[in-house]
Amino acid sequence: MEEETLKKVSDFIEENKGKRTFVQSVELAINFSDVDFSKPNNRLNMEIKLPYGRGKSTSIIVFADDKNIIDKLMEFNPKIIQSSQLQAIANEKEKLRELLSGTLFAQPSLMPQIAKVLGTFLGPRNKMPKPLIGDIKKTVSDSMNSVSIKSKGKYLPTVHCMVGSEKMETKQIISNIDQVLSELAKKVGRQHIKSAYVKLTMSKPLRFI
Repeated sequence: MEEETLKKVSDFIEENKGKRTFVQSVELAINFSDVDFSKPNNRLNMEIKLPYGRGKSTSIIVFADDKNIIDKLMEFNPKIIQSSQLQAIANEKEKLRELLSGTLFAQPSLMPQIAKVLGTFLGPRNKMPKPLIGDIKKTVSDSMNSVSIKSKGKYLPTVHCMVGSEKMETKQIISNIDQVLSELAKKVGRQHIKSAYVKLTMSKPLRFI
């Protein structure tokens, strides 16, 4: 980020901090040009790890029957959903809504059952759980500090993501923004990033690209 732009974004974040009775998120919106996202090769489906994390904790929901998996993840204080509970969740709107508020993970062998029972609800909302493969503690830890960037709807040329919270140092938020822009530039090309906006939850947006 150029020095002039850096100052502009930094000043904006500082000016809008602490103006609400709750902790505001810092959000990024990016618009693209001359990219046909209807083509499968161009579609975005990325997990970007933020250097300083998201600044807000998120609930962890794990679909698992395997005690070994459950025991390894207890340090994250997860909500455990066993396969025997899936149908009951599918039949209750309140329980379905609870799934949208957390980060979802699943024992790999349960993925087909989850897709069958909850896929029509989770799939369109891009909330299907991540399979727990390999170092599952690292998978969960990395995911808690990452943002998901996906092409949505009718492949509109725009994406949104959270890049921090107002409790974080401004320079940390700037580093997170730079990381997202850098990873997207690698995917689509810097010349195709038409504009970028930053805002706090209740603030007006600031265009900085």
